[in-house]
Amino acid sequence: MTRTARKNNIPHHVEINGAPVSVEVRAHARARNYVIRLDPRSGAVVVVRPARGSVKRALSFAREHRAWIAARLAERPAPIPFEEGQIIPFRDTPHLIALCPQARRGVWRETDDGMDRLCVSGLLEHGARRLTDWLKCQARSDLTACAAHHAQVLGLPGGRIQIRDPFSRWGSCSSTGTLSFSWRLILAPPFVLDYVAAHETAHLKHLNHGKRFWGLVDRLTPRRAQAENWLREQGPALHRYG
Repeated sequence: MTRTARKNNIPHHVEINGAPVSVEVRAHARARNYVIRLDPRSGAVVVVRPARGSVKRALSFAREHRAWIAARLAERPAPIPFEEGQIIPFRDTPHLIALCPQARRGVWRETDDGMDRLCVSGLLEHGARRLTDWLKCQARSDLTACAAHHAQVLGLPGGRIQIRDPFSRWGSCSSTGTLSFSWRLILAPPFVLDYVAAHETAHLKHLNHGKRFWGLVDRLTPRRAQAENWLREQGPALHRYG
């Protein structure tokens, strides 16, 4: 690790509304200007600086934009951990998390008095991990089925499926045909999950975003515009869960 890299890892603080706020400074080789953003998962304040920029200037830039940072922090939704009594969307339907330490059934869904529940058995301290693993399995099942269907429509062999938790994208397709997806799509409406599956499957035919590629996507899913709008407006909030 270089001396500069070590310096960038030092925690920094900027005073906003009379209170210190932690700021992370990150260098980016292709950055031409200083940019402030909130990390979509942790909510941390991040200042991206050019490779030849300085940490001192990055912190000064943050101070100059204290009002903007304060406004974004105020808008930031509170995180929702996978705990007893929390409500999370599962295929866009609200479900209450119910921890059942005496049961030995893994994770299962049930409906009682009109309320959908995700019941999690086993030790309480393992509940969050067990629910996360179950949601990933559900995501893999749904995405595998959607991608296989779209590949069949296109007359293509299906790609290998990977389930991950990326920060900045919902899916990707490698040059070797591996399709990677965010498990958080299982929290979104099914038509949104299907759109992302169609988008990445279309990349098996065209590994670009040209006219022919978008023609295939529109052929595979009639709700492209609606799905893209949903992801743009509500997708970032999916990172607050878990």
